[in-house]
Amino acid sequence: MRVGILTGGGDVPGLNPCIKAAVTRVIDAGGEIVGIRRGWGGLVACNPAEPASLAANTMKLDKQVVRKVDRSGGTFLHTSRTNPGKVAGSDVPDFLRDQFEGDGPHDLTPHVLEVLEALGIDALLPIGGDDTLSYGLRMHDEGVPVIAIPKTMDNDVHGTDYCIGFSTAVSRGVEFIHNLRTSTGSHERIAVVELFGRYSGETSLITAYLAGVDRALISEVPFDIDRLADMVTKDKADNPSNYAMVTVSEGATIDGGELHLTGEADPYGHRKLGGIGKTIGELLKERTGEGIVLQEVAYLMRSGRPDSLDLMVATNYAVMAADLALEGSSGRMVALRSGTYTNVPISVTGEGVKRVDTGELYDSIEYRPKVRHVGGKPMFLY
Repeated sequence: MRVGILTGGGDVPGLNPCIKAAVTRVIDAGGEIVGIRRGWGGLVACNPAEPASLAANTMKLDKQVVRKVDRSGGTFLHTSRTNPGKVAGSDVPDFLRDQFEGDGPHDLTPHVLEVLEALGIDALLPIGGDDTLSYGLRMHDEGVPVIAIPKTMDNDVHGTDYCIGFSTAVSRGVEFIHNLRTSTGSHERIAVVELFGRYSGETSLITAYLAGVDRALISEVPFDIDRLADMVTKDKADNPSNYAMVTVSEGATIDGGELHLTGEADPYGHRKLGGIGKTIGELLKERTGEGIVLQEVAYLMRSGRPDSLDLMVATNYAVMAADLALEGSSGRMVALRSGTYTNVPISVTGEGVKRVDTGELYDSIEYRPKVRHVGGKPMFLY
């Protein structure tokens, strides 16, 4: 059995431990495992006829190669947002240009299948979010044995209660918010902390809930800037230390406004998101006359080593995925449901979207977390 493994999309803490655990499990079972560099991009760029191309885009993994990788965050295999089903003409490798002419987008799936066959891959373990796993589903539909592993700090992959990276992102966010209180309080200002969260505000909401901030703006609920200004002015006045804390998901919107997007769309149709925190800070300063501390936590939320929960889940997801691949299963995604490890059809990732249950977890009038019932909820309230 020869297994391939790759990481795609945004990096999160827990990827390296996941890779290491999969390598150990496969090798202990007598198999081989190949790391594919830069996600699906490694398969697009790989020319199996060129040894230099193989070395640049793949690497044989063994226990010595992965011995220390679990001590750091990110992914040593690197990552990309490449979608082989939609490759721009400018991104088609030189050795394929005669087959795919024009601006595109081009479907390079036939080439990817040829590369997997040339590499002798018997099963593929993609680690990623909705976008990465959507192409994993395409590979399964094309006949490639695929076992998917969900990761995203937004925790928004449909079909699982937990994705690798979520716990560490929340832990980082809470820590940074508490640290920022010292400067914000010292200068008697209003802090606006922008957190990751494009369409799902769960990371921002849970971070705000645990950090005890005054107001939390999430992706699911547009907000009125004048009402927010009145609220934080009162929050600041009511605080004996004379400051206030506001968190905002990068995907939050002002009533009647749009997402803050920049640049061109990536192969999955997403433009770069961010900047709403700065806009809110400027508007609050105009309306309140108060000094503003603006902090974009952003990438810091998914940087550094994983916490113990992400270590545990990443390791167990890898063991489950490797076992499923070794026993010949295909088209499955490892998952946590109701606190139990299980696996589900990979197709479930495309059957819906995960968003904050605002009726149960959020006060849309006061712009803050409000957990109405804890009993019966999963550990992270999702």
